[in-house]
Amino acid sequence: MTKPDCPWNRTEESLGNSVELQHVNLRVPDQLKATAFYISALGLTRDPYLVTGIENMWANAGVSQFHLPTGPAQRLRGSIGLVLPNREQLLHRLQTARRWLDGTLYSFEEREDHVAVTCPWGNRIRCHAPDADRFGRILLGIPYVEFDVAPGTLDGIVRFYREIVSAPAAVVDGVARVLVAPGQYLTFRETDAPQPAYDGHHIQLAFVDFGGVHAKLAERGLISQEDSAHQYRFIKLVDPDNGKLLFEVEHECRSTTHPLFMRKLVNRNPATTNLIYATGHEELAWAMPPA
Repeated sequence: MTKPDCPWNRTEESLGNSVELQHVNLRVPDQLKATAFYISALGLTRDPYLVTGIENMWANAGVSQFHLPTGPAQRLRGSIGLVLPNREQLLHRLQTARRWLDGTLYSFEEREDHVAVTCPWGNRIRCHAPDADRFGRILLGIPYVEFDVAPGTLDGIVRFYREIVSAPAAVVDGVARVLVAPGQYLTFRETDAPQPAYDGHHIQLAFVDFGGVHAKLAERGLISQEDSAHQYRFIKLVDPDNGKLLFEVEHECRSTTHPLFMRKLVNRNPATTNLIYATGHEELAWAMPPA
């Protein structure tokens, strides 16, 4: 019996071993200014259920979060991509936030395809409008975290994620792209600019083959911390061919049995206020409606 030709490229739906980019963790020295920036300026949502005290803040962005514990400021060596649904409203919020963030490193600048925003402590965030061709169905979320890396490291980084993490990875237009969740990537861009020493910030991923990745990392002495039955960490990215250190950023690795895996997050509509209100419009959908 002749099988019918398949009209779809089935490999486009292959995800790989990493299935969740849940958060980016950056310490902040001032929770009031962090609220002014992440909640008031960017329009994100403080998690209403977990970590609601003054020592930390979880800011929801679609299916992902920023984790912002109090401490000496940390700066990600690169840029964080953020999709937000309305550029005009974003610019209004960013302008309004100047009153609370004067005297810090806070700034923003309109670019052709994004708004370049710098947080009060120097972290760079590229705010994009939704774009199905670039970011899929994301209306609100973190489509990528991009790291600045040394020249000559991209091929080794791709090998690391392919062979140790079992995540689809390739160099595309001079940038290493690693698929770590549906529509979400870690990207690595080479630069000659000198980079500051790694300061401890981290990202969190979830692995289907949780034990398999652990075994490959442990074999190379790369496990940096054993947190729980559901979680471990590593920092060093090395070339699997020769063990050469390529980059450092902590990966908080969770299993798909972790109690917080794929936890549903509340996302508010920042355009709805007590002065401009309509029942049923408080919540914001993070994805586009069906085509």
